[in-house]
Amino acid sequence: MKFTRRQFLGATSSAAAIGALAEPAAAHAQPGQPLTTRADFPAANEVAYLNTAYIGPIARPVVEAGRAWLEARARRPYEVGEMFAKADEVRHRFASLINATDDEIGLLFATSEGENVVVDALDFKAGDNVVIDDLVLPSTPVIHRRLQETKGVELRIVKHRGGAVHVSDYEKLVDNRTRLVSVAWVSNINGFRHDMRPLADLAHAHGAYLYTDAIQAIGTAPLDVRAAGVDFLCCGIYKWLMAGFGVAPFYVRRELLDRIGADRVGWHVEKRLDDYRYQHFRTGKKLTSSASLSFGEIYQLAAALAYLERVGLAAIETHTSGARRAAAQGARRSQVHDLHTGRKSIADRQLLHRSGGGRRDARRSRPAGVKVTVQNGDRTDAYGGSGAPVSRVRVAVSFFNNAADIQRMLDASERLRRS
Repeated sequence: MKFTRRQFLGATSSAAAIGALAEPAAAHAQPGQPLTTRADFPAANEVAYLNTAYIGPIARPVVEAGRAWLEARARRPYEVGEMFAKADEVRHRFASLINATDDEIGLLFATSEGENVVVDALDFKAGDNVVIDDLVLPSTPVIHRRLQETKGVELRIVKHRGGAVHVSDYEKLVDNRTRLVSVAWVSNINGFRHDMRPLADLAHAHGAYLYTDAIQAIGTAPLDVRAAGVDFLCCGIYKWLMAGFGVAPFYVRRELLDRIGADRVGWHVEKRLDDYRYQHFRTGKKLTSSASLSFGEIYQLAAALAYLERVGLAAIETHTSGARRAAAQGARRSQVHDLHTGRKSIADRQLLHRSGGGRRDARRSRPAGVKVTVQNGDRTDAYGGSGAPVSRVRVAVSFFNNAADIQRMLDASERLRRS
């Protein structure tokens, strides 16, 4: 199969030789704490796993936490108080991860639930508008199209330029009727990373709020919601946090907690009043859950967050940046792919080739022994395409990946080109 157009959506920073890429970096171990090793990830022994942007593999300590949870359920079920105490631990660890405070963190069930909660709380009126860009995750336009249909709220979409979106592009669409600016902190399409502070300043200058879906960002590098000026954030835990499903940490800036009322009610309340009256979901300045949580996943998430703390997000960012530069250097040297990405890509890297065979060619594009995401070209316009069939291959580098993984991917791409 021959490529009629070759593009590699990846890092465009200075090159680094593949041979210079060492084993995954780890934070300096504290006394009694083991260094993080590639051996903690069984998936890394099976294939060159370059697909964390889809679903992240879990480390052995997370597996052990899940097994301990099941054993306890079988032998001595946890008390409710114990389980909610573990949820509080998770809230604390997650708050520390993003420079928030515990009372600003709630625990929802999915990333898109957070955006729905925000939309329901903001009391939109006909004639208001929401501004997004075309690099958002798939749930965002669905939520806001529905808002447009049900409440007459205009959805405005910023078009990317060369895989990147700048605050100047938003300035053309944000006005005094804008209620919400919603972005993916890191795009799942090409790994573009927003410069959040200018976006927050723009939104706030017009009386709007900034919401971010951070599922492709948290766990890849240090994040600071204070410095970024983010108002609302939500993320699932099954990608870069490398935990399970059914839990989504939800951040609300403290000054806005009173804006987020209960979108549902349940038995778990902070205080029961007289005559069957209650305080639900949020009491004072604390986000709480209205019901029981996915506690098995909570225990696994606690282990995953502790694991990431030991490794260190700065160390993760350093290692994966080197791996991406190595992939970019290899792509340039092989001339199998051209480099094309936004200027601040951090999380996922993508290989885009054009072919005429539709889904059959997309399946053939999946290299043996290398785990990546392959999608048939249903989002051609997002890449500045002409509408011709496109198979998109996303290469997502994590901190357990090494030079051999990158080389294996490049070798598979070369074989694909010659097939």
